[in-house]
Amino acid sequence: MLKLGVNIDHVATLREARFRGRTVGEPDPVEAALVCERAGAHGITAHLREDRRHIQDRDVLALRQRIATRLNLEMALVPEIVEIALRVRPDIVCLVPERREEVTTEGGLDVVGQREAVSAISRRMKAAGIEVSLFIGPEPAQIEAAAAAGAPFIELHTGAYADRFLEGHGAEAELERLEKGAELARRLGLRVNAGHGLTVRNLPALLARVSHMEELNIGHSLVAGALSTGLEASVKAFLGVMGGYRLGPRP
Repeated sequence: MLKLGVNIDHVATLREARFRGRTVGEPDPVEAALVCERAGAHGITAHLREDRRHIQDRDVLALRQRIATRLNLEMALVPEIVEIALRVRPDIVCLVPERREEVTTEGGLDVVGQREAVSAISRRMKAAGIEVSLFIGPEPAQIEAAAAAGAPFIELHTGAYADRFLEGHGAEAELERLEKGAELARRLGLRVNAGHGLTVRNLPALLARVSHMEELNIGHSLVAGALSTGLEASVKAFLGVMGGYRLGPRP
């Protein structure tokens, strides 16, 4: 079964727009996470950024204490955040690139250029019982480096596909890259997740072409949809699209 991980960063972004610097405020991303779980989400994703622009340390601690599903902590290769992860012990960490000037994560992690650092963090997380995923683009060199770095999971960056789909051209080429990337990852013994820019409209083509995916991490479109339909209905809409996915290779 293809699993849905809901990224609640955008709930925290809305809270911080009004309550930044305060220890209380609405909406509460932890309460949103609990609604998502009740609606059928299989896990919760939160990105603790170095500049704390949305998710705060207290959110991560509360999520670890209160959610009943899988906690996926997105994080950069920053010593402070690494130590927080080791204290909180999420079920899995996803290592991502991070630039302060970006609005959201742009591009995948350069594992080729940071292999030693990625390997060192992967070993520390493994020793603490925390799984590791690497958020990378579907480039063969990055996938091969991810396997060499010792991370059991990769999360394929679907942002380029989502952008081309929205623009109305070039989506087929991006689907082919993702398809080949997932196949290569599987041959190398990696488990495959995917995420970034996914919507109920662009998901069907992705699901029809790309095999071996175990989990999709979706945030912006799901939270945006909740403004008109409610959070529970938005989660269920994505689960409905994902329901017929087969994990194995395509015929």
